[in-house]
Amino acid sequence: MRILLTADPEIPVPPVGYGGIERIVDALVRHYRATGHTVGLVAHPESASPADRKYSWPGVSSGSAFDTVRNIRALRNAVHDFTPDVLHSFSRLAYLLPLLPTRLPKIMSYQRHTGGRQITWAARLGGRSLRFTGCSEFICTQGRPHGGAWRTIPNFVELDKLTFVPRVPADAPLVFLSRIEAIKGPELAIAVARATGRQLILAGNHAPAGSHRDFWDRVIAPQLGRDGIEWIGEVNDAQKSELLGRAAALIVPVQWDEPFGIVFPEALACGTPVITCARGALPEIITEGENGFFIRGVPDGVAAVQSLATIDRTVCRRTSEERFSISVCAWRYLELYREMTAA
Repeated sequence: MRILLTADPEIPVPPVGYGGIERIVDALVRHYRATGHTVGLVAHPESASPADRKYSWPGVSSGSAFDTVRNIRALRNAVHDFTPDVLHSFSRLAYLLPLLPTRLPKIMSYQRHTGGRQITWAARLGGRSLRFTGCSEFICTQGRPHGGAWRTIPNFVELDKLTFVPRVPADAPLVFLSRIEAIKGPELAIAVARATGRQLILAGNHAPAGSHRDFWDRVIAPQLGRDGIEWIGEVNDAQKSELLGRAAALIVPVQWDEPFGIVFPEALACGTPVITCARGALPEIITEGENGFFIRGVPDGVAAVQSLATIDRTVCRRTSEERFSISVCAWRYLELYREMTAA
């Protein structure tokens, strides 16, 4: 099958640092090529993902009307040159505009909050040639009222990049791994760690300016370097596996409706239980008392940390293997491709 994938224009595929969607697209490129498919990629000009054919977006800003027009033309030209059996977009819905009325099977995948009239119009123009997917049922529930056929296919992890650790010492640290901003709950993670006397390692980037930087400067930075609270900055894939594998738990108590959150199945793949909040897609990933705990504040967080010994780390790993591995999720996309090309 000839599969043309697209990613947003801002970040290369794969990303050098942060970039969850770009990692997903790169993994699909490699997986589908390894299983005998021909894969094209439309992405940032510096993308190094090993697609059979690569096309660059001329505009690198999704928010620019001028760049959007340029990228609409670029995608139309890529389709004409590559002649795909299916076009799978992880980029902007607007880029599909001239292709919507055509018979080419098209999939628009959402990893972010969605909804609105643009979906209604796209569904009308695309008809049966267009399908939508969401990285969680939470996202699909946002999209369905606006039209189109939706299917939940979660984001995934590459298990061979994450080492399973069946046991950790009793004094193993808690780990916060995410962008360090208020919606991810680092302040609550620090409070729980202090209340339980546990070491907390924070890993992730923070904004260089603006309100998120102000949050870092006012709330987080003054608490670092004492009481076992440590920040180590952004980590690469190997460092991430090592960090999660030696953790007693991943604690990212999100304060917003998380569309998915790839770090959660990554932690589970290492055997590490998750402490978070029941927001957005998290109840689709975490089962209370089985592979993690949901909290609302410090008292719940203390109880969760004290209950970590009741979690079987093998069960955590099994969750990622059975539900969030690339082999499972890429097959579900491929199943959708075949349904659409056979119609």
